[in-house]
Amino acid sequence: FSALFWMSFEQASTTLTLFADRLTNRVVFGWEIPASLFQSIEPFFLILLAPAFAWLWIRLGRREPSSPAKFAYGLFFAGVSFAVVAFASTLTGAGKVSPLWLVLVYLLQTIGELCLSPVGLSTVTKLSPARMVGLMMGVWFLSISIGDYFAGLVLGLFNDKAEGALLRLFGIVALVTFAAAIVLALLTPLIKKMTPRAT
Repeated sequence: FSALFWMSFEQASTTLTLFADRLTNRVVFGWEIPASLFQSIEPFFLILLAPAFAWLWIRLGRREPSSPAKFAYGLFFAGVSFAVVAFASTLTGAGKVSPLWLVLVYLLQTIGELCLSPVGLSTVTKLSPARMVGLMMGVWFLSISIGDYFAGLVLGLFNDKAEGALLRLFGIVALVTFAAAIVLALLTPLIKKMTPRAT
């Protein structure tokens, strides 16, 4: 599940950057925004929203979602972000689209990251035997690298020339992450029983 999330999340530096470069209207008040500058949107939202999420989890108290549920939320928001960019890709036939579409995409991805990434690191340290924490942290980061590998494969499928190609590409990424979110949500009660310390 982790690898699937990072596969979608790492599109920010691959397919979404190409989308920004080729298909997004980047001229604001006569100044053309470099496509690479869109990469700063997600870190901005991360800094802005991280304290809010920390407050939210504390505020919820005993109603705070379990770790597996947060993972499912992370995948869900990643799926929504790609449903948004898939829809935005259908508007490119009439010309370049508003940069606000990518702002929304990065906002949704940041929410997904805040649901999943800190929880993953925390869960690994909670569940791993003391002598194996380092190894299991390595496995966690291995899952990220696997996601990065598949992100590269997705990049190879980027085609902004063929009609409907981006809708299919981003739509498939959205469907895969939605499916993973649903499967994980269904498995959450079982995972909670098997790993009570992680909830």
